Amino acid sequence: MDYSQFLYMHEEMSLLGVILLLFVTDLLFCKDSKRGGIYNSPLPVILLGVMTVFNALPLSDVQFEAFGGMYQHTPMDTIVKTTLNVGTLITFLLAHKWLARPENLVKQGEFYVVTLFTLLGMYFMISSGHFLMFFIGLELASIPMVALVSFDKYRYESAEAGAKYILLALFSSALLLYGVSLIYATTGSLYFNQIGIANTPSLLLLCGLAMFLAGMGFKISLVPFHLWTADTYEGAPTAVTAYLSVVSKGSAAFVLLVVLAKAFTIGGIKMDWEIAFFWIIIASITLANLFAIRQSNLKRFMAYSAISQAGYLVLGIMGGTELANDGTAQGMTAMVYYLLVYLAANMGAFAVINVVEQNSGKLGIKDYNGLYQTNPRLAFLMTLCLFSLAGIPPFAGFFSKFFIFMAAFNAGFKVLVFIALVNTIISLYYYLLIVKAMYISESDKPIATFRSDGYTRVALALCTAGVLLLGIAGWVYNYLTEIGMQSL
Repeated sequence: MDYSQFLYMHEEMSLLGVILLLFVTDLLFCKDSKRGGIYNSPLPVILLGVMTVFNALPLSDVQFEAFGGMYQHTPMDTIVKTTLNVGTLITFLLAHKWLARPENLVKQGEFYVVTLFTLLGMYFMISSGHFLMFFIGLELASIPMVALVSFDKYRYESAEAGAKYILLALFSSALLLYGVSLIYATTGSLYFNQIGIANTPSLLLLCGLAMFLAGMGFKISLVPFHLWTADTYEGAPTAVTAYLSVVSKGSAAFVLLVVLAKAFTIGGIKMDWEIAFFWIIIASITLANLFAIRQSNLKRFMAYSAISQAGYLVLGIMGGTELANDGTAQGMTAMVYYLLVYLAANMGAFAVINVVEQNSGKLGIKDYNGLYQTNPRLAFLMTLCLFSLAGIPPFAGFFSKFFIFMAAFNAGFKVLVFIALVNTIISLYYYLLIVKAMYISESDKPIATFRSDGYTRVALALCTAGVLLLGIAGWVYNYLTEIGMQSL
């Protein structure tokens, strides 16, 4: 084996270097809990920020493969990895005040290292061209996530959430791996490109594909594989919940698009998984919207919102597995653009929820009654993020939904687009419930006025800029379109 091929994996190698540097720093300098915050809080943010800028340079906008095709890199991979880096960076900013608590101070280094290991696993998933590498990346991303979910080990809800997550993750991974074995038995290969050439529709191949989609449905939290989501989101630390809802979900959705585009678009099998996704998307968007209306806890509310948003995100797969009639990769472009906008809006909403929880301990929707009177800036920023999630113009969420609908419509799924549009109206209703609580509903004991810490203010500024600017920066979508054409 030519070990020089590791140089092609400069994104993975640079992230691994950051992980090792943080690990050594924590090991050597952070034995005293009083010094932990000095070394660990600024350093991960700075290192990850520098690495993100370095890897986003045009130098990485080339297409190549290594290790016999097991590792494949396209320009769109760099865009997605950069997006995940930004989401992880915002997560670190949100976690600062929570990690500064006495019970968490000595565990700061563990939190950053474990989080970056999950990010490394997502990197491997995104650049995989072989099911073996894909599965290694999937497990590297999933197993450390259990530690993050149950990070507050002395808090019952966090421990319960971790137990539920690991059990369901175990069964979903086993189901997915068994599905991959059936695919290998049918096609004789684990390379995505070779599977696409060799597959011929058969019952065994359909069973393997169904199990693979079921395992990925768990990772993306699609109905009916969503039952873990609300309990896990509620029990996990809020910063971890934000990471789960965007970074983990977004990477899995993009990888699913790539695998289907490379391995399962030839022959009649494409029609089979399109029918399956047709009903899964309808169920995810509709049921999640209906259950969100009934929630009183904001983290459970955002969990069902995330399930609904996952349905819209996967809608890009329906028109994203091949070039459109005009030669553009509409589905892939729309999905990645949706992920960018969703990251900004959802992370912004969780930033507000996190800072309110850290300063008041309140998570109920009714607790937000009168928030505009005591904390008008936070209420305003929360409103911007919720309007973007609902798809109200002129915010970025409107344009991301428009492009997703356009890609699916051009692919021939007109009925699906119509149902998704109807559900958008329902989602507007329950997002406005929070806006109503903040601006109209009165409270005898509203949340007291407080000042956010500097890390949270930076995170809020980044998310607000994304919500406002991505909607008017048309060049972003045009650039993604060009990159998408090179990646399919």
